[in-house]
Amino acid sequence: MTKARTPRAASAAKGPPAEAAESRKGNQTMMRGLDLIEAVANGMAGYVELSEKLGLTRSTAHRLASGLVERGYLAPTPRHGYRLGPKLLELGFVAHSQTDLVQVARPHLERLSMATEDTVRLGVLQNEHVVYIDVVPGSRRITIANRPGDSQPLTSTSAGKALMLDDPESSWQARLAADLAAGRPGVDPALWQERMRGFAAAGYTYGLAENEDDVRGVAAPVRDASGRIVAAVSVSSVTHYMSEERMAQLSISVRATAETISRELGNTPAR
Repeated sequence: MTKARTPRAASAAKGPPAEAAESRKGNQTMMRGLDLIEAVANGMAGYVELSEKLGLTRSTAHRLASGLVERGYLAPTPRHGYRLGPKLLELGFVAHSQTDLVQVARPHLERLSMATEDTVRLGVLQNEHVVYIDVVPGSRRITIANRPGDSQPLTSTSAGKALMLDDPESSWQARLAADLAAGRPGVDPALWQERMRGFAAAGYTYGLAENEDDVRGVAAPVRDASGRIVAAVSVSSVTHYMSEERMAQLSISVRATAETISRELGNTPAR
């Protein structure tokens, strides 16, 4: 005769599957809540619109939104809609304070240097110069004279030009005039301006041995969560390794690296 299980044994037998089901349900609710927050961030305000977009019933969308309002992740608007709440602003400041640009960028700079065999640098704008805050030397038997902390003119370096891409043309002209007055080697201002327009349209820049003899570079801007340019990634080498064809090829990987770093800083181009 089969021995009947005690209530405790029956409960234990059903425990793990029940816990797994509960875990799946909790994860699903969490993901739906995150989807809802992202939808509100992208401009969808009302729970009717949210329910249709996310494939939820209106009651489910309303319940999720109400819970997020209670925790401060969303806030109600006068017309039965929602906006991002104060808790997200608080967390955004915390995330920003915990983000170290060099720490975020370093592994990507190392990968780019390994792939290209060239010197890779991360530069920021400081006192109308580009200041390199991190440098990953290349593996070629050449020396690019840069160390973290070194500064160079904006208008004659690929990184410096990348830092200026969002500036108005009047700012480009003023900076070029200042560099020329400070003794920078002669350059045709009209040709330089024309090139800058092309760089701004393309999203990357070239340094054409304007600052250091026989040294060329390719750079692209790094943007923060607001879309502001906060740094530039550059790859530099001697002209022998930097033909026009190779610079065009490098522009793809340099820009991709800068965009990856930007995403880790919270930048969302589509938004």
